[in-house]
Amino acid sequence: MRRALCPYDAPMPGRIAVRLDELGLTLHGPHPPHDPLDAVVVHDNVARTSGQLPRIKGQLTCRGTLGDDVSVDAGAVAAEVCALNALAVLEQALGSLDRVERVLTVTGYVASTADFHEQPAVIDGASRVLHAVFGDAGRHTRSAIGVAALPRGGAVEIEVTVAVSAERS
Repeated sequence: MRRALCPYDAPMPGRIAVRLDELGLTLHGPHPPHDPLDAVVVHDNVARTSGQLPRIKGQLTCRGTLGDDVSVDAGAVAAEVCALNALAVLEQALGSLDRVERVLTVTGYVASTADFHEQPAVIDGASRVLHAVFGDAGRHTRSAIGVAALPRGGAVEIEVTVAVSAERS
């Protein structure tokens, strides 16, 4: 005979899940890449994501080029979505975002015109989200790189590298 689940039998949300909820943030992913790529590679105590585009429910939310048809503010919002998608694939790979000890590096790519020079302001959207979610452990090194084009016409793409704790048994 199966025992009925009691409220205290339900898994408790982790501290990062609680923090996301407090901030009103939703992980819309994961949006894994196509084969033979992995969404996350974990080696030793480091996890690195594949590039994450600004997708919600599988749809790109920001297409175009900064300096042409996408504003800095819209690009920063897209970078926030990319960062949340990076957290979604990390959560899937790690089992819990509570295993993230520190955000190490964010690499941000911004589809830009040749005369656009505000890539850092765009990628600030991702940096702000990671800092809000992880506090001081969300502080990181970063590159903000202007490129001619990104996959599927996306305006922004983010990669995140984190230090992770040992897997819990």
